[in-house]
Amino acid sequence: KSSLRSIFQEQITNLILINNDECARTCSSDYTAEIYAHILTFFKNLKILRIIEPSVVSYPPLSLCYLPSTTFSSSILTHLYINVQTFDDCLCLLDGRLKQSTTLLVTICSAFDSSRIIHNMNKLPNLKCFSLQIFYEFQPYDRIASLLYRMPNLEKLTLNISIKDRNSVIDGTYIQHDIFDCMPQLHSFTFYVCTYVETVDLSYKLSSEDIQQTLMNIGLQDVTSIVNYDCDSRVACSIFSLSFQFRYLKDLGNKFPNIVFSYVTHLHVKDNDPFRHEFFVRIAKSFPLLKYLHIYNVRSSLPVDLMTFTSDNCQLYSTIEYSHLTTLGLSCAHREYVEQFLNETKIYMPCLMDLLVKLDDLIVVTKNFTRNETRRNCTKVKTLFIVPPRLDVEGLCDYFPSLYKLTIFFKCEEILTIND
Repeated sequence: KSSLRSIFQEQITNLILINNDECARTCSSDYTAEIYAHILTFFKNLKILRIIEPSVVSYPPLSLCYLPSTTFSSSILTHLYINVQTFDDCLCLLDGRLKQSTTLLVTICSAFDSSRIIHNMNKLPNLKCFSLQIFYEFQPYDRIASLLYRMPNLEKLTLNISIKDRNSVIDGTYIQHDIFDCMPQLHSFTFYVCTYVETVDLSYKLSSEDIQQTLMNIGLQDVTSIVNYDCDSRVACSIFSLSFQFRYLKDLGNKFPNIVFSYVTHLHVKDNDPFRHEFFVRIAKSFPLLKYLHIYNVRSSLPVDLMTFTSDNCQLYSTIEYSHLTTLGLSCAHREYVEQFLNETKIYMPCLMDLLVKLDDLIVVTKNFTRNETRRNCTKVKTLFIVPPRLDVEGLCDYFPSLYKLTIFFKCEEILTIND
């Protein structure tokens, strides 16, 4: 045992860990002190550490803010790939505790921000490759710009960020000033940047063509932009490099470029105008590996109530197949979209296992769980999330024969889970 332990400790320099632990089951600070810090202490010659998740369920993120500055430190680690709790935890990683770090790929799991924490803001001359992904809307863009300013020798940069509460769009002008001017050695830049602007602050109508032109003006050619008025008071303006390299895409509306998003598995669609059947045809073609789809749209394109739908008028539509879709969120969507997706004459989902939906919409669209056209898409559903809370729903379990977990929400908060 002693010999084997010595081999592990002394000889392993490159370690890839698949972390199956669930994020919600442990305190991130305790997990960091007991697990992550111990990894760097145990493997004495570790130079490359990659911690990955096996599925959509995230593992407990690294949390350093309220731990001693010596926690998770190494004088030889050069490459780190890890999820962290907050942006401040990302700054902690760059406070000098990883002195030889040349490559850092960080995903931030929480939107919480505490600018009151004082960090070491020295330059990072050794850093050559940096990736920052924030899946939540983040407000203090200036903190990101200040972080990038510390990386003068960076050669490869990846950004996937969404910035909220701004009165101006992050476009080519900002890319030039906050990135290119600070990184003369940068030769690879992969990005998705979405800016959420309140329409009350705008004195003009935003144009995707105008935004894209600002990118071309600074020499970026394989890029595009999307402007989506996703509600009455806010517009989402995104710019990104081609081809699109990320798994997640949020707030896509009716207008998007005719390209294939080959890597996207998680998609949220949202618009102030209704989605028509042709929109979902385009989604199926443009997102061939789509697994998770959430629809946010309370506008209907139909002048009639859904109860008038029959097998005959359903034949007006070409049937769409979402071959890989496993999770569908319809709890924030108009009843029309429940009809669109559950009716197999319009859309067929052979792998659907998780469904989020308002109970009243489900009852109406399935005609009290008796309708044949909507039965097939429900047969493989294993987890059903319904709003509002009701347990005495006659016919529900028979209509979902594969159901083993019923999760009930009230005002978008989970209050009860039932396992058969």
